[in-house]
Amino acid sequence: MSEGLFTQLLDLACGAFLLAAVVVLWRRELAAIVRLFALQGVALAAIALLLGLHENRWGLIVVAVGIGVLRAGLLPYLIRRALRSFVAERDGGPGGHGWSEEARETQPLVNVAASLLTAAALTLLAYAVARPLVELDPTPATRALPVGLAVVLIGFFVLVTRRRALAQVVGFLLLDNGITATAFLAASGVPLIVELGVSFDVLLAVLVLQVLTVRVREAFGTTDIDDLRELHD
Repeated sequence: MSEGLFTQLLDLACGAFLLAAVVVLWRRELAAIVRLFALQGVALAAIALLLGLHENRWGLIVVAVGIGVLRAGLLPYLIRRALRSFVAERDGGPGGHGWSEEARETQPLVNVAASLLTAAALTLLAYAVARPLVELDPTPATRALPVGLAVVLIGFFVLVTRRRALAQVVGFLLLDNGITATAFLAASGVPLIVELGVSFDVLLAVLVLQVLTVRVREAFGTTDIDDLRELHD
């Protein structure tokens, strides 16, 4: 792979990776948010794959395949399964169809316009913070480093501003995707054993959060964090 083609494909993958995180702030349907998270998983796997092909590192290519399976397949499937159970319960039983308040982020703490402006500000902040690091070794990978940092900040923003528990789970996973992308772009990948350990921890965390969300839904009839605060008061 030539250096020019590698740079173009890496920039394209990083652009899709950042765009998926920004569009999450625009959409309110949880099903659409999960699809965007799966798309971001594909972009993250593409980043790892391109780095592996460019450096002829088979271990990194295997890591890319694992990332694709976990973050674009298994994790979105687990979240969609929990979402379907909420909708079916709301509609009167398994197999039910129709609208459910659990399927939408009806009233986020920050509206869409302000969220998109905040995402732009966070992206500019990421570029400013990463500039000294990029100047140390200005390769195509390090020049894309601000994208990973921006997704970390956007994921944290989603985590603290969404009211539905499943949307907050997606925010946590966006944050983790940003950390993983930053590690790949800054260090040209991570060892296979490290990525396996991190992926296992993420999978375990999502399973625990899924169980907790289902239990909360069964106990209180909602996953709206504000309603749970009112119950606590």
